[in-house]
Amino acid sequence: MRSTKYLVGAALLLSTPAIAQFNQAEPVPPAEADLIIEDARIYTPGGWASAMAIADGAIVAIGDAAAVAPHRAASTRVLDLDRKVVLPGLHDMHVHPMGAGLAESACEVPHGSTPAAILQIVAGCVERAEPGEWITGGGYQNDSYGDTPPNRAMLDSVAPNNPVMLRDISGHSAWANSAALKIAGIEAATADPANGIIERGADGQPTGVLRESAAMLVSMKIPEVPVEKAAAALGWSLDNMLSHGITAFDDAGVAEIAAQAYIRLADAGKLKQRVRGCLWGRDPALIDKHMLYARPNFSPSCVKIMLDGVPTDGHTAAMVDPYEPLDHAAHDSTARERGLLMIPQDELNTLVTDLDKRGFTVKFHAAGDAAVRAGLNAIEAARKANGPSGQYHNVGHNSFVQMSDIARARDLGASFEFSPYIWYPSPIIGDIRKAVGEVRMKRWIPVKDAIDAGALVVPGSDWSVVPSVNPWIAIETLVTRQVPGGGGEVLGAQERITLEQAIDIFTRQSAQQMNFGHATGTLEKGKLADLIVIDRNIFEVPITDVHKTNVLMTMIGGEVVYQAQ
Repeated sequence: MRSTKYLVGAALLLSTPAIAQFNQAEPVPPAEADLIIEDARIYTPGGWASAMAIADGAIVAIGDAAAVAPHRAASTRVLDLDRKVVLPGLHDMHVHPMGAGLAESACEVPHGSTPAAILQIVAGCVERAEPGEWITGGGYQNDSYGDTPPNRAMLDSVAPNNPVMLRDISGHSAWANSAALKIAGIEAATADPANGIIERGADGQPTGVLRESAAMLVSMKIPEVPVEKAAAALGWSLDNMLSHGITAFDDAGVAEIAAQAYIRLADAGKLKQRVRGCLWGRDPALIDKHMLYARPNFSPSCVKIMLDGVPTDGHTAAMVDPYEPLDHAAHDSTARERGLLMIPQDELNTLVTDLDKRGFTVKFHAAGDAAVRAGLNAIEAARKANGPSGQYHNVGHNSFVQMSDIARARDLGASFEFSPYIWYPSPIIGDIRKAVGEVRMKRWIPVKDAIDAGALVVPGSDWSVVPSVNPWIAIETLVTRQVPGGGGEVLGAQERITLEQAIDIFTRQSAQQMNFGHATGTLEKGKLADLIVIDRNIFEVPITDVHKTNVLMTMIGGEVVYQAQ
């Protein structure tokens, strides 16, 4: 029989004096604010606020002057914004910042350059280089060459003694001269690598144009960038992004050298943004040791998987329906009627299921609708095997998506990441239109369809593949689908969204996709003070002026990390 002393003890624990003891804790005084922002127009989920109190990097009050008054102390700094607009910090969910920084010293070709101008630029790069030094860069446009595609002889004419490799405007094709091909050992007898194409002339000789993984045959011969230079390039890009109000981002392709650059900056206190690194899926050794590179602001918790190429003249994006016929004879063109799906579905299902089980978020490159479908199929397989994991696996680019696939993304817990700077008319569009035809261009980059279906939608610039990381260009053109400033063609008119929706995908939805929605993405009490101050009220100016927006201040965790001069 149980002893009565236990019953007596339980009664004492539940007695009124005991309960009162727990209920009579001293009231917690309001946190003393380090900073109070006042006389502002603060964009919150509940409408406009005028004041905010920040303590230890977090928002402790937001509303009007009365709401923040209890947090004011003798040491509190006060920032009067004279009615300027405050927004949550912006996100870029697909960016290559180290590459963008390195491009500043590379042989870059302005988008839309003519063939003659391209060769003139390369000739200038050769003139400044040492004999035998590699010339690398990119930005040329395949379809600007008409019926005579780029070939190695063109580059040989201006660079006979220097190996040259340029990436095209999409980043998925490369153009090499004879010296570069020789170093890589590419000749008539060289077989196409898996998921790559060596373009060949009528004589069977390589033309110098290399598609997808074939470009790796050359790029792997280019000397690796020293980590000091890589870190400096990355630092330059991070500062650039802060000046545009980007407080968090996904680095969409982290190799070993980039991982080392991140930890170098982080350990020196120079990494301010909240960064998720997407490690290249083709490097399992890097994935296995990913936590060696983890830092407070750098989470190597994402894996990047390439599913296809791009829907340009190379026809390498995987499409459900065939491409338009090629204008010129191309190597193995019939095999590319529907593009390249780089990983068989069963292998992809196994890979994604394993990564999901290990807690990684998967980011797919999927430009064509068949690749998007393959990515969603793999997410579905992972959900069936593992159950809900909390990872919003991220299908990136989505130039073309079947409506049936848009409809199922929400239930799968998948997110669509769409690419700014190519959802309005730009140099690459002519190449894409020629490849896919006018009918498919009507639903080009279907942002509105995805939002209407309730899917999680986020933006990714793909800088430095695109010439600018400026999110204000993207925010305006999401609404207009025209060139910045308006005018001319409206590209995919039915996919236009509202300005409020555009801001939402750059803030709240992106924070949710990073599994950080509890802390950032909106300006609310209890969240981190990641915010920006801008020079105009974008909700009151003409939409065609939004791309002119300037960021006056960027703050992360209550720390001012950028301030305009």
